[in-house]
Amino acid sequence: MTSVLQVEGLSASYRKNKVLDHATFTVKPGTLTAIVGPNGAGKSTLLKTILELHPALEGSVSFFGASYAKVKSRVGYVPQRGSVDWDFPTDALDVVLMGLYGRIGWLRRPGKKHRQQALQALREMGMEEYASRQISQLSGGQQQRVFLARALVMDADLYLLDEPLAGVDAATEKAIMATLNLLKSRGKTVLVVHHDLQTVEDYFDHVLLLNRTVVAHGPTAETFTESLVHRAYGGTLRWKGVTSG
Repeated sequence: MTSVLQVEGLSASYRKNKVLDHATFTVKPGTLTAIVGPNGAGKSTLLKTILELHPALEGSVSFFGASYAKVKSRVGYVPQRGSVDWDFPTDALDVVLMGLYGRIGWLRRPGKKHRQQALQALREMGMEEYASRQISQLSGGQQQRVFLARALVMDADLYLLDEPLAGVDAATEKAIMATLNLLKSRGKTVLVVHHDLQTVEDYFDHVLLLNRTVVAHGPTAETFTESLVHRAYGGTLRWKGVTSG
């Protein structure tokens, strides 16, 4: 199979501290992958560097065998909710419409067809009735659903999501995972920075264990093992109800 994403020797730093060190991995199409690792492991930095939102020190990244600049319209990104300015004066529908600007063009106004597409994406996330609600007036879970709707409306082939399940209620978590599985069933590829080790086996078919570099990557049954998880986390870690150090 042709790779959807290929990362070779990718390194990055913050304030001269290397937080990503020669990360190398390949993602195959139609997979739903959890990126897991301890705090400070470089998970968010990995996504941002892949998407050229943070400078790389070295290494290379290719999407569908091409540079990111050539295939941007095929890649959807949902950032951490805490990194977004939720006071920006816009409503939920306008946020979702932003996902179509790559197709519409930034200088053209969205038409009726585009608004219908955005409303359909909100409907799929159970947020249609909030279309005219100011984004700052929504709960954290509702905001996350709106951002996922923005990614959905792009109809991308690869989705990168940074902790979409962090701080959301159980209903939103269920809705998000149902959507991600629907995307997978449509042949899409999804990478998710994930923090809850207890749900990895239930939610994802592939796992990428990261601690500044890639410790292991592959099918969940083969990769999400006690020895490999401990290698990624080090120190004391609860593994399926057992504490070991």
